[in-house]
Amino acid sequence: MEKRYSQMTRYELQQEIGALKEKAMKAEQHGMVNEVAVLERKMSMAKAYLLNPDDFPSGEAYIIDGGEGELFQVEYLNGIFAWGYRTHTPNKEEALPLSMLIKKQ
Repeated sequence: MEKRYSQMTRYELQQEIGALKEKAMKAEQHGMVNEVAVLERKMSMAKAYLLNPDDFPSGEAYIIDGGEGELFQVEYLNGIFAWGYRTHTPNKEEALPLSMLIKKQ
């Protein structure tokens, strides 16, 4: 039986991320675009468990990783997810894993 990411140690999460990267590279080489997207999402989830939610205060805006400079305004946190909205669509609430947020400089 596989462990959930929330039950894994830091070391196990890092091992899982490495294995997922390897699978994603192989899937990309075989032209399996959908599989690559699924594996990248899994990596993002695993990486989120390596972060400290206290480092992502509510009310802050962050750049979305892979979002071409798009900003995400954090309203509140729930576990490893930041809930809020993209600044160009303020009426549409969504949740992103913390690993997808990059601090503005």
